[in-house]
Amino acid sequence: MPATPSSPAYVFTHAKDAPLDPSPLHTHLRAEQPISRVSLHNGRLSPWLVTRWEDARMVLGSPAFSTDLTLPNAPAIREGQLRGPRGFFQGYDDPVHATMRRTLTREFMVKRINALRPAVAGLTDQLLTAMSKLSGPVDFVEHFSLPLPSLVICELLGVPYEDHAFFQEQSGIIVNVESAPEEAAGAIAGLGAYLLDLVRAKRATPGDDVLTRLAAQADEGIISDQDAADLGAFLLFAGHETTANMIALSTITLLQNPDQIPYLLGGPDQAAASVEELLRYLSVVHFGLRRTALEDVAVGDVTVRAGDGVIISLSVANRDPDVFTDPDDVDLARANARQHLAFGYGIHQCLGQPLARAELQIVLPELFRRLPELGIAVPPEEIAFKQETSVYGVRELPVTW
Repeated sequence: MPATPSSPAYVFTHAKDAPLDPSPLHTHLRAEQPISRVSLHNGRLSPWLVTRWEDARMVLGSPAFSTDLTLPNAPAIREGQLRGPRGFFQGYDDPVHATMRRTLTREFMVKRINALRPAVAGLTDQLLTAMSKLSGPVDFVEHFSLPLPSLVICELLGVPYEDHAFFQEQSGIIVNVESAPEEAAGAIAGLGAYLLDLVRAKRATPGDDVLTRLAAQADEGIISDQDAADLGAFLLFAGHETTANMIALSTITLLQNPDQIPYLLGGPDQAAASVEELLRYLSVVHFGLRRTALEDVAVGDVTVRAGDGVIISLSVANRDPDVFTDPDDVDLARANARQHLAFGYGIHQCLGQPLARAELQIVLPELFRRLPELGIAVPPEEIAFKQETSVYGVRELPVTW
């Protein structure tokens, strides 16, 4: 449906004076018109914007909404966006989504992720030790928040970390909404080709890693070699991009709220609770999740018609005052923080959330134990936030200790 003159433009950016808060326009809409039309792609589309927690949860959990970006009026981030291969299964409905997701379910069971915790702790120690030997302001992103999740996902997948420059470059193209659709598709294809070589190599030299087990599933005819490669590419991309940005933004948030740090350091249970609150507060998937209605559906006081696009604003829903008391405050001891929707909800909920939680629970307390004098080396207004990427974060973060 084309936009109407009254539809406000969908705003991607955060306010400069409140870069960790959601768009002020979207926050205003949650209070005044929680399900409202917005203008997308210079007015060529007018999807619904959902901003309340209850409505967001309903849409995300309903089979009446599709993630298929090839549907007419699907509110893709990029105009003309192409759907990725089957391995990027978040853009597919069942049965493709269920088939692809099922191949990875065992990899992210809590027991298997817990077995990775010593390796995550060891990598954290190595990076902090190396960073602490440097002098002068150090880029926290370059030396810690980006390499840590990249090393972890390489360990899990069985990917050589020495190739990190290549896959980080491709990931940067994929998440940048200013990339042309063909550029993003080319980056996805490039990752797929790289992983295809690795999948085939695992047959000759198998290891205790995800790619070896995906290759085995291809041998059994469950998926193809290319599916295995694309699943690996999806994990490689998603497994470091979101967590890297969460580590950096969480560090900024804690340094701006130093009274909260003692709670974080209070032990494993308090670290786990702290991570849930940071996930709620930051919601790094800041462009929202996209759906298209397959039938007429009542959402709140609005009837969303079959074929209408919907954007679910996770960052605004996670600050809903009807669910979270004083939602714009950081409260690491918040009792209901885990009700957040930072990982989505329903059958498309983030598969890798156990890994993300484990990394954050290990990394953040250890960071502030090891570097109690950690501080940001530039004024807040000079921090370069990534406004143009689908995963919110910072380009660099100069720090001292």
